[in-house]
Amino acid sequence: MSIQDLEKAFELIYHNGGDFEGEKDNTLITKAERALGVVFPPTYKKFLRTLGCGDIEGLEFYGLIKADFENSSIPDAIWLTLNERKSGLPIHLILIYSIEGGVYYALDTSEITENGEYPVVTYELNGNTQKIADDYGSFLLKELQTVLS
Repeated sequence: MSIQDLEKAFELIYHNGGDFEGEKDNTLITKAERALGVVFPPTYKKFLRTLGCGDIEGLEFYGLIKADFENSSIPDAIWLTLNERKSGLPIHLILIYSIEGGVYYALDTSEITENGEYPVVTYELNGNTQKIADDYGSFLLKELQTVLS
């Protein structure tokens, strides 16, 4: 259901607005994957290709802004992940969202489904993680439904 959930999430965004960076090309996405040493799952890759990153109704979804991952800021997921790795973030996590109290949401690349998806987990600065969604598409839809339904 991951791609279907992602498509439903896109529909919610298109009908409700928001401030998103916009489409990103495959060259930039490949550069981001190389910088992190991962391959993005299909749903997150489609989000990056379609919207890049952005916010809606106070929810900020991290993704891609530009190719300079060293000199960027939030909501650049690549910049944030690389910076947090310097402070001990496990290499298998890609930070995609945060909530108050220093809790991040991350794609956990240490687990992969047969469809090439990674689960979304919460990551606390003490190292604790907890799975909250099977993939990025279901995560995005669930988060949007909390404020748009």
